[in-house]
Amino acid sequence: MTSMVRVAVVGCGAIGSLYAAHLARVPGTEVWAVDPWAEHVAAIEAGGLRVTGQAEFTAPVRARTDGRDLPACDFGLVATKALHTRDAVAGARAALAGAAVVSLQNGLGNEEVIAELVPRVIRGSIVTAGAVVAPGVVRYDAPGDSWFGPFEPRPAPMDEVERLAGLLTAGGLRTHALTDARGPQWTKVIFNAATSPLAALTGLSMGPLCTQPELRRQIDGLISEAMAVCERAGIGLLRPPGEAVDEAIVEAYHHKPSMLQDVLARRATEIDVLNGGIAAEGRRQGQPTPLHDCMVALVRGLERSWVA
Repeated sequence: MTSMVRVAVVGCGAIGSLYAAHLARVPGTEVWAVDPWAEHVAAIEAGGLRVTGQAEFTAPVRARTDGRDLPACDFGLVATKALHTRDAVAGARAALAGAAVVSLQNGLGNEEVIAELVPRVIRGSIVTAGAVVAPGVVRYDAPGDSWFGPFEPRPAPMDEVERLAGLLTAGGLRTHALTDARGPQWTKVIFNAATSPLAALTGLSMGPLCTQPELRRQIDGLISEAMAVCERAGIGLLRPPGEAVDEAIVEAYHHKPSMLQDVLARRATEIDVLNGGIAAEGRRQGQPTPLHDCMVALVRGLERSWVA
């Protein structure tokens, strides 16, 4: 085993930038990032990747706009929006051919897409938050743990999962290596799927959304449906998703979920990997999910209205 570890970060928005910068702080780790935003890439390449907010440092990250320009890597981190997964990973496929690759993305189904393109895949779930505030600068807004585990249909070996988790922990992002990482992933997905589409449809931030009784009943119904799917699939959650909703009222009262931000900007949402992902697993398990099916239909209809 060589002393130097090379990591590719595919998608250098807020999450990709935070994970790239923290990894690049670890001695013996060389980090390469790829993103189509040319100004961001140029700033990183010229002066490193600067982190502000919860931490203050600048890390030496190499950056490119074309995945074909990345060198062969030991690990890959995919941090794009779900709808860009296939194209982004395919663009960096040569660099990732011998890598263990983890998804840092929202929703369900990203690992399945990655597994069509690379041989060893890691299931990932994160709660870290931030925002790119200028080219080459990312604000670290909220710390949080990460959970990695082998993706069952095409798994990376557990020793690779542990090694990547150790690198991130050493860089300042505490990461847990688990033999089954479905629980953390579904805990996050259920929270997002219960709140994000309703925020997108109503225009409400987290606090007003979760404290209005009529809407809170819809949130609780979406949670109950998803938990029934988990029970059928044998997935144990980290904690009751309703607790995360209660915390959001206090800690993120004015926060606009990313799906609401997408709707306000008239961008395609991630409804298919959130509520759509839960509904798809429900069909596989023989568990009906009418509320999640309804959210998918409503948000897709809203998206179609922009081009009607």
